[in-house]
Amino acid sequence: VEFSKMASEYDVVNLGQGFPDFPPPDFAVQAFQLALSSDFMLNQYTKAFGYPPLTEILASFFGKLLGQEIDPLKNVLVTVGAYGALFTAFQALVDEGDEVIIMEPFFDCYEPMTLMAGGRPVFVTMKPSPTQDGELDSASNWQLDPTELASKFTSRTKALVFNTPNNPLGKVFSKAELELVASLCQQHDVICISDEVYQWLVYDGHQHISIASLPGMWERTLTIGSAGKSFSATGWKVGWALGPDRLMKHLRTVHQNTVYHCPTQAQAAVAQSFQHEQAHFGQASSYFAQLPEAVQRYRDHMVRSLQSVGLRPVIPQGSYFLIADISDFSERDCSRFVKWMIRNKGLAAIPVSIFYSMPHRKHFDHYVRFCFVKDESTLQAMDEKLQRWKDEL
Repeated sequence: VEFSKMASEYDVVNLGQGFPDFPPPDFAVQAFQLALSSDFMLNQYTKAFGYPPLTEILASFFGKLLGQEIDPLKNVLVTVGAYGALFTAFQALVDEGDEVIIMEPFFDCYEPMTLMAGGRPVFVTMKPSPTQDGELDSASNWQLDPTELASKFTSRTKALVFNTPNNPLGKVFSKAELELVASLCQQHDVICISDEVYQWLVYDGHQHISIASLPGMWERTLTIGSAGKSFSATGWKVGWALGPDRLMKHLRTVHQNTVYHCPTQAQAAVAQSFQHEQAHFGQASSYFAQLPEAVQRYRDHMVRSLQSVGLRPVIPQGSYFLIADISDFSERDCSRFVKWMIRNKGLAAIPVSIFYSMPHRKHFDHYVRFCFVKDESTLQAMDEKLQRWKDEL
């Protein structure tokens, strides 16, 4: 919030906040327009746990991907964005004193949501492997130590939060890494809360795998998704949780007694958008194929541009984001660096230290996060700022 506020006070190119500044696909916009104008009853309440056409298409679409028979009434909950799904999951499943394993770097709501539910966050850190001189780092080089991860599981561990592709790092976890996490969750009877909002945004031929699709994991996993990230419409705030009824029934109780209901018209638009994607899935005409192709070009553009002033990007395999190493600058504290960059260079980013627990921030305070899911005009404006920066070197 502090850095977003600061960015609004200066003439900057905002590469900090994670949202596209290009329109959603035409079919999604048309679906929303139709929802506004076609049926006046879409102005009224729908089913509390999800607009039936949406829960049905989510069950059908993701059932095929996860290899499960998904019941739209028992295994699907529509929420106010993926953020709402996460909050509902923590409130429903984490009790006073429960431990929740969180992998660092982590999306910054996981820790406060754990604490709000009365839980205790337990952190395990991904660490980068050394690179050759002059070689850019890759998110795939950041690894969990299997022994350290295993040591975090105790008799008090209730849940593990898993995020692939990862925000802010952009790491897409491999099948072997997923199998390690899955085996530990099963061994210790731990719930997996799997945040997969960037599942369609994977690059360079990498493949997103849902941990719930692995043997024995559907029964203990909540899979969380986002229409905003899927269809480049983050303001629609439609998300969902998928999982076994033994877990979902507790989420329904929290949902019913908090927000109760999500806006009907946005749900109708998302339902129609998924019907479009289901008809085109696996083809070149699928938005889920077209979007990552376009965004990979934006990523590559930003990587080249940032290097021109001495920043060292870590190449992401997925998500909206990349992090960049600022170690070659005299100011190596990421928070102060971002403030300096906003004031003096007209570029806004986010310090990566906020994505770490307090004891570990000092080890990763030489990285900043940039969002590359931006229109060509925004990237050109970035280039102009960077060129002036380069001229001053």
